[in-house]
Amino acid sequence: MGEMKLEALLGAQDLERCPFPIPSGWFFVDYAESLNAGEMRNVFVFGQEWVLFRTESGKPGMSDPYCPHLGAHMGHGGKVCGEHLRCPFHHWEYDTEGWCKNIPYAKVTPPIIKKQAILRTLPMQEKYGMLWAWYHPEAQPPAWDLPYVPEMEDPTGYAGSRRGSWTADTCIQEIAENGVDVAHLKFLHGAPMIPPVEARYDGHRNFLDIGKGYIVGEGFGPGINVMRFTQEGVTATMFSYTTPISHEKSQMNMSFRHVDYDEGTKELIVSKKIIDHMIGAAEGEESAGFESVDFIVWNNKKYRPNPLLCDGDGPVLQFRKWFKQFYPEKDQAKV
Repeated sequence: MGEMKLEALLGAQDLERCPFPIPSGWFFVDYAESLNAGEMRNVFVFGQEWVLFRTESGKPGMSDPYCPHLGAHMGHGGKVCGEHLRCPFHHWEYDTEGWCKNIPYAKVTPPIIKKQAILRTLPMQEKYGMLWAWYHPEAQPPAWDLPYVPEMEDPTGYAGSRRGSWTADTCIQEIAENGVDVAHLKFLHGAPMIPPVEARYDGHRNFLDIGKGYIVGEGFGPGINVMRFTQEGVTATMFSYTTPISHEKSQMNMSFRHVDYDEGTKELIVSKKIIDHMIGAAEGEESAGFESVDFIVWNNKKYRPNPLLCDGDGPVLQFRKWFKQFYPEKDQAKV
């Protein structure tokens, strides 16, 4: 048996499920209404625990839990004091940017605290009624802003409070790759055909057209995708905001919005049917949404960095080339 042939046959032995670190980007942390002023709690995302808090004036913060002083966990016994997070051990206080603002018993403070932040905190924004954190594996500052999404931001014109959350035992890249893998829509989801797909990429953004306008999507880094589905002249929107819990576990979150049609109109009925189809199986349709079929694949597959592709596959390699920018350089070869 030739060397290359044997290498191909035995290659699966060396495959990893999720060979990447957590990518950089803006990621959803929680819904804004679930964190009150003065409240703090521990959350596990991006492969570690963090302390999520909101100052008394309402500013959200998210910090590494271990105090730079002697390592106490500030999420156990700590407290929000005004605009600061206070460590329970010696009452050192930190602002949302990680600067030490008070050491109550020190006559002479360490010089470094006047020069820089000493506690790692994540940049945060409150938008779309949600709390967002910028994560970068090497703690670099945000490289882009959160986008304007009219369905999620405009005060009038849109409706729909439906939203959901699902856990997938895979990395965020594997989930996102489904967007360009149009062949699986026929064979896994049961769609009547393999739809044509066009994809293009521009910096941190990607643009997707599946089925010549049936699904038009726009992505903003790894953590935000806006997918607009159109049937019978009616468009409904899936706002998708997946969070990496660890390098091999992701929390898929979605909000579903539609034009604020009057009750009882055909347009409203079509809008709700489109949304049903996005998630599972809509009444009277043969094909299934992601909830019904994708998880059995995601939860058990391994990543092939050098896949065997054929002419019917979507632009998988172009997608991977775009996605690798969100990893540190040392990890980009794994993509």
